[in-house]
Amino acid sequence: MLKRKALQELVSWKNCANGKEALLIEGARRVGKSTVAQEFGRSEYESTILVDFSRFPKDVRSIFEEQKDDLDTFFMMLSVYYRTQLVRRRSLIIFDEVQLYPPAREMIKHLVADGRYDYVETGSLISIKRNVENILIPSEESKLQMGPMDFEEFCWAMEEDLLADAIREAFTKLKPLPDALHKRAMRMWREYMLVGGMPQVVDAYVANRDFGEADRIKRNILGLYSDDIGKFANGDAGRVRDIFARIPGQLSKHEKKFTLASIDADARSRDYDSAFFWLDDARLVNICRNSTDPTVGLGLYEDNASFKCYMADTGLLVSQTFADRQSTPDEVYRDILFDKLSLNEGMLVENAVAQQLKAAGRRLFFFSRYAKGDAANTMEIDFLIVREYDNAAMKPRVSPVEVKSTKRYGTSSLNKFRKAYGQRLGKEYVLHPRQLQVDGDRISLPLYMSGCL
Repeated sequence: MLKRKALQELVSWKNCANGKEALLIEGARRVGKSTVAQEFGRSEYESTILVDFSRFPKDVRSIFEEQKDDLDTFFMMLSVYYRTQLVRRRSLIIFDEVQLYPPAREMIKHLVADGRYDYVETGSLISIKRNVENILIPSEESKLQMGPMDFEEFCWAMEEDLLADAIREAFTKLKPLPDALHKRAMRMWREYMLVGGMPQVVDAYVANRDFGEADRIKRNILGLYSDDIGKFANGDAGRVRDIFARIPGQLSKHEKKFTLASIDADARSRDYDSAFFWLDDARLVNICRNSTDPTVGLGLYEDNASFKCYMADTGLLVSQTFADRQSTPDEVYRDILFDKLSLNEGMLVENAVAQQLKAAGRRLFFFSRYAKGDAANTMEIDFLIVREYDNAAMKPRVSPVEVKSTKRYGTSSLNKFRKAYGQRLGKEYVLHPRQLQVDGDRISLPLYMSGCL
């Protein structure tokens, strides 16, 4: 199994919850929720029962429907059906794809109160309203958001654990890697942008180093997402598909903000709000909102009408960019790998950075201000994050983050932002393809360190 950070989070949950709550793993399809849950059961418990509601036999359904009020019989029949001995406080029961059978989720309250076993649920699109209609959501349930693999996990899969450790240590000490390791890390970063972080794709790439095979699997996943949109998006399916198809075009623009006029000249935000909510709630995209007054509480000043829409996985973005063809041309993969890309590499780099920040548990914010005829007050900052600032007794401060896809670039927006909001800011970061550099409160980091923020 591919090594995932979520496994350690599951172990921490087990030790803290001690049977007093269930854990729901939420995420898009194919991000590895079921695999991690099963590995957790194998490594941390004497026995595990996996109830897969995507393959729900009549015999198992009858157990849930007829024995839900008699837990002694319920557990006995589950144990017999799955030929697995359940051991008090040393067994795990997994409800896989639980959104397909909401009554099982409603049972969690009583199962947790019984206290005999631990419970993990996994679900795709699980918080969409139609999947929880007419059931009582259990309060005895905590949630774990799971997305595609981040760059560090990709390094682990590629058996570059030592390189990943060296990257994190270099960031902590703010010391550049030796040139040879820097070049290796940048090569690994480009491979990551091409392959992405969907575990099935990564697994195939690790085995064969074949970008064509990786592209085929990515397109299959995009097909599954399209099917999900048709099944679950109800009256918004058309709008959701329009948005999803236009993400590459929107990100290829200089500003990268999503403009509804690209879909329809007469489009109004209120007509599309639910479609964007659906995509975000389904974890298919990462929405980045404009924080108009950068303070430590970035969400207090978010402008819901001004946002960027990234794809949740950069590897899928590569394949989606060439969705009009049956496969992504080999030369595209080759050019990205050897830093000779002819299309807008900035969209892939910025999407990949957004993916790393999201994987680190951050909500995504940017800053944009346009003042007609006033260049000094017109500026755009790719991302805003909050980090402890060593020159303010480690109190949190806003840190602007600029993403550069080329080695030659300017920092005029960053300079203007510092001049306008200097008292509120901590360190400022430039993510670029070059080596790590420190110049006072401005820290320039190689792109492969974006996940360390």
